[in-house]
Amino acid sequence: MTSRGAGTAFSRKNYRLSTAPEKSKVTGIVNSRLLNDYLHRVFTSADGNQPAAAYRKHLTFQNLQEHLDRLLAEKSGSEDSRDQVAEGRLGPSTVVLDHTSGFEGLLLVDDDLLGVIGHSNFGSIRATTCVYKGKWIYEVLISSQGLMQIGWCTLNCRFNQEEGVGDTPDSYAYDGNRVRKWNVTTTNYGKSWAAGDIVSCLIDLDEGTIAFCLNGISLGTAFDNITRGAGMAYFPAISLSFKESVAFNFGSRPLRYPVEGYCPLQDPPVADLVKAHKLLGYLKNVIHIGIDVTEGKLVEKDTSMWQLQGEPTVLITLAHIFNYFSPLLCKVYLVEDVLMTFLLSILEQGGAVEAHPLIQQLLDLMWLLMEEYEVHECLKQLLTSLLRAYRFSPIIPDLGLQIHYLRLTIAVLKHEKSRKYLLSNVLFDVLRSVVFFYIKSPLRVEEAGLQELIPTTWWPNRFTKEGKESKEVKEESAEERLRRRAYERGCQRLKKRIEVVEGLQVQILKLLLNNKDRGGGEASRYIFLNKFRKFLQENASNRGNLTVLCPPEYMVCFLHRLIAALRFFWDGHKAKTPATVSSEEAYVPPQLFYNGKVDYFDLQRLGGLLSHLKKTLKDDLAAKANVVIDPAELQAVTMDDLDEDEESATSAAQSQRPSATLAIGGALARPGWLSSPTLGRANRFLSTAAVSLMNPRRPLGALEKIKVRTLSVEQRTEEDIEGSHGNEGLLLGKPPEEPDQPITENSLLEVLDGIIMMYNLSVHQQLGKMVGVSDDVNEYAMALKDTEEKISRCPKRRRDIHEELLKSQKVFSEKLNHLSRRLAWINVTIYSKEKMQDVYWLLQVCIRTIEHGDRTGSLFAFMPEFYLSVAMNSYSALKNYFSPVNSMEELPGYEETLMRLAAILAKHFADSRIVGTDIRDSLMQALASYVCYPHSLRAVERIPEEQRISMMKNLLAPYEQRPWAQTNWILVRLWRGCGFGYRYTRLPHLLKTKPEDASLPSLQKPCPSTLLQRHMADLLSSDRDLAPSFLNSVLNQLNWAFSEFIGMIQEIQQAAERLERNFVDSRQLKVCATCFDLSVSLLRVLEMTITLAPEIFLDWNRPSSELLLRRLAQLLNQVLNRVTAERNLFDRVVNLRLPGLESVDHYPILVAVTGILVRLLVDTDAQGAERATAVLLADPCFQLRSIQYLLGHAEPSALAATAPATDKRHFSLHTYTDYISTEELVKVDKMLSHLSEESKQAAATTLPTSEEDLCPICYAHPISAIFRPCSHKSCKACINQHLMNNKDCFFCKATITGVDDFTKPASS
Repeated sequence: MTSRGAGTAFSRKNYRLSTAPEKSKVTGIVNSRLLNDYLHRVFTSADGNQPAAAYRKHLTFQNLQEHLDRLLAEKSGSEDSRDQVAEGRLGPSTVVLDHTSGFEGLLLVDDDLLGVIGHSNFGSIRATTCVYKGKWIYEVLISSQGLMQIGWCTLNCRFNQEEGVGDTPDSYAYDGNRVRKWNVTTTNYGKSWAAGDIVSCLIDLDEGTIAFCLNGISLGTAFDNITRGAGMAYFPAISLSFKESVAFNFGSRPLRYPVEGYCPLQDPPVADLVKAHKLLGYLKNVIHIGIDVTEGKLVEKDTSMWQLQGEPTVLITLAHIFNYFSPLLCKVYLVEDVLMTFLLSILEQGGAVEAHPLIQQLLDLMWLLMEEYEVHECLKQLLTSLLRAYRFSPIIPDLGLQIHYLRLTIAVLKHEKSRKYLLSNVLFDVLRSVVFFYIKSPLRVEEAGLQELIPTTWWPNRFTKEGKESKEVKEESAEERLRRRAYERGCQRLKKRIEVVEGLQVQILKLLLNNKDRGGGEASRYIFLNKFRKFLQENASNRGNLTVLCPPEYMVCFLHRLIAALRFFWDGHKAKTPATVSSEEAYVPPQLFYNGKVDYFDLQRLGGLLSHLKKTLKDDLAAKANVVIDPAELQAVTMDDLDEDEESATSAAQSQRPSATLAIGGALARPGWLSSPTLGRANRFLSTAAVSLMNPRRPLGALEKIKVRTLSVEQRTEEDIEGSHGNEGLLLGKPPEEPDQPITENSLLEVLDGIIMMYNLSVHQQLGKMVGVSDDVNEYAMALKDTEEKISRCPKRRRDIHEELLKSQKVFSEKLNHLSRRLAWINVTIYSKEKMQDVYWLLQVCIRTIEHGDRTGSLFAFMPEFYLSVAMNSYSALKNYFSPVNSMEELPGYEETLMRLAAILAKHFADSRIVGTDIRDSLMQALASYVCYPHSLRAVERIPEEQRISMMKNLLAPYEQRPWAQTNWILVRLWRGCGFGYRYTRLPHLLKTKPEDASLPSLQKPCPSTLLQRHMADLLSSDRDLAPSFLNSVLNQLNWAFSEFIGMIQEIQQAAERLERNFVDSRQLKVCATCFDLSVSLLRVLEMTITLAPEIFLDWNRPSSELLLRRLAQLLNQVLNRVTAERNLFDRVVNLRLPGLESVDHYPILVAVTGILVRLLVDTDAQGAERATAVLLADPCFQLRSIQYLLGHAEPSALAATAPATDKRHFSLHTYTDYISTEELVKVDKMLSHLSEESKQAAATTLPTSEEDLCPICYAHPISAIFRPCSHKSCKACINQHLMNNKDCFFCKATITGVDDFTKPASS
């Protein structure tokens, strides 16, 4: 009770107004002698000496203010010395970047004019202040490690888009990206920098030298004898390329690495500093000294347990201190130098953060005794400083600095009122607090102390020269084993240290997700949810706007910490209410996607645009989910485009300001990710083309115009999310298919949905990017192994070669030592087992969400596309990115998850509810990749039979009007390993070349699926309509692909024969190779069909089988003739061996054709073989020579002609004994002799036909059909084939209503 009364009476504003009699009443609690002693003990003079009690002035609260004024005014003579320091400098006392005239190119500059992002090829900018004598220093905080030149320049330096700081005579720069120094010419200097480093730039104009430091470590003198004298003054300056970003500290904050003798360009606020340190001393005294009223004496107190227990004496004393202290605590420099240092010192005693309640007490005091705007500014500056300190601290072995700053952040956020203020106004709005969840990876291993932590390095030697993993792991020697184990122990030590930091980061998120702190307004979790949604919106909608996007490496860490915090709360809720679902079974219920309670911005839904779905499915929504769409909303949706135009017009009008700086994204007053170490807003847009920016004649481009929808999210309350008393909150509109079991707190479902969206936005691509380090390790390991083999083979007399090889060996070893340590760090922070389990958990969540959504029928169309993308991508990440360190097979329930994902791919790749072409293609590609690997193919075979048959039916749909190449690839993979000579992984002629990535789906060993082949055979045999339409489309595509291929190789051949130098376009070569590969795979699908269901071609009781057989024979003959003709086009192009056409060779296409012929002519019954032979020989293009070519029987004339010129080897299937079995070769011999015999007989019995009686379309067969109603004629084969695709007459375009047999009258 006392404390509350005291609190209200003596907050600062009331304290000043209270009258003297009231004060004396209060002091009556402590007698005046004791009060006098107490005040003298608290407010000691600057020298610390207390005058003897007799000479001391008697202190009371009435004269305390006067006494304090006198104490604070002591020793303020330091200002005189400041004026002397400032000599040697010209320009404003507050140093910032010169955004009015001192820049070149396009740049984005932060609001505080200290952070900058490059927005053109090579933009340059200088500061507003220059120096001409003395020693000066400024610091640059590196936010991205790309191409930048940082240093000093004079006013006369003229820069452009190609030349920047260091490229002109009077400018000097250090470039840590290329590790060089620049002054017109360039030489090696310094070390490479990384994002999160701090570069100090020093200039000594007395000696004429310039030097640089990296993270406080001197890189040595870079330049001496720099030009000095009259008119020479140097400005801090930087040139940086597109997207690169830094922030400057000229002295507006304490320098992180001050250097003795050098002054910052901007003076520190010395007088304020002295004051602040004195006041902090008095505050510490209050905490140390207690008043024992009963004994009437002062006592020393344990500071860590200090509490403000409503003692009016203490409170009034503190109010006096804060009266002076509060305005100082709004200044950046003082917050960082005085307050942050003091708070960190409290935590330095170790122990858990909870063991230091003093910080909570101090925050209570600040809220009590400072004006609200002062507390707000102070907290904002404190967190900004903490974030900078965390981000720009070097990595040391125990990560002590990072831990230190995170602990203080936790301590501040533990204070409820501070936490809510920071969440509402600072953490996401002003700062980029996601930085707190990032652990940067060290670029320079030795400085991070990884050599001590991981003294022994090791790398896998399991690669053969082709880059494939060799399976013989037994070879590991005892020494290797010891090294590997020592390395693994080092990795474990590193992991333990990193886990400490990760634990603290999760703790911060647990504070932000607290939903029990409802004192004074909304609980933290609901504020966090609204901010988190807005954060996701910015990253989803501003793909092109760099200043708003969160870098993917931060996203990865944020995702993992958020999953840990979410599962902690989810399982906590499950423990309290056992009826709910555990986090192991988590999923997002389907009603979130259509009830409008969660904003998905403009993200694509499976069924298309939300506005379209609301119109078309409004009846389903009403019937199934009881959700009624407001007609006004439907109308508003159709007006969306109109609003957008109006908005762009108003934003253009607002932006016409008469200045060279253009504020962009005014509505999104948000910080730039890249610049901002201050993490302040990058919303000034600088351009040297300032005139055009002053009067924009056009609506602003994508970067400047940011459409911000007013989010309903902002207005949501806890009740809207969690629901209450019959209101279901986020779960409004439950479909009948959903179980009644409650899942968890609704707010956690929204966090889960956000996590899945984050994975889709940038986490997956970042996981793929970081695999590069392990690829580098493998490449260097192979190079080292190769070098060691060469050393062992090198003859002793060649010492010169031996020395060179030893040098190479040393370079490779050093590089491997460095990379293996770096890889250890990446494996712990990105690819550890725990991180893998997180991604696996996300995969399972997506699978369950898709399954639940699928049950809702048409409402499935409302699901955002990213759920399917994340399901496919997370599986791909688990399989490809985590594999060298952790195996996916070890994950719990792995087999079942694989099967459930297979069922989703099999069902939805042809789902009519999914309309987006991109997502349909992705599903098709995922299924194609799935059937290439034995374990995932078995998962497809384990899905329910009904689903398997349905999948095969969809694969066998006609190829027109859909992307058929992927479908064809899937069928080919199911067949590969069963066809004629089709057991190869790589083509015979490519064996000697180095493969691309051995893990590619196309380079997997054949693993045919007999089960799925059986389903295909049943479907083709039983469905009389399916087979002809499917095969007709396959034959059409084969005709197209092979014709395109021939056309292209003719062009390539012509280009190659020209005398002048010429280059064939690589894209053309690629398309040509693709057409060849498609032709081969279509031929293989035909072989598969003939093998599985020969009756489609050979049972002539089926209406279209004869026609199909004729078309097939025609195409086979065309392919054979083109490929087998001696010295023909195909031969010549293959012999050119052009890069890009490696896959084009005789073997793959001829073996595929041979497979089909053998199936038709040899592996079938007598009647079938007879029909096939008759049709093949009847085709006018048939040439026996082409069949003889397969076995190397060349034409006698050709042999005679080529014999003297060259002994070139002829193609023959006999040379490929590793690929083709003897049994298969016997069948080819049998086929050749059968065809030779039959063609002789056919030639003897064929009667000559007059030209008039031949079909006018093909000139190959006699006329045998007449069309109704127009009476034109052709052969049956031509008209039947034509009618499969078109109903118009060849000649007169009349619609054909029927076809009758035609026999020539005998009389004629």
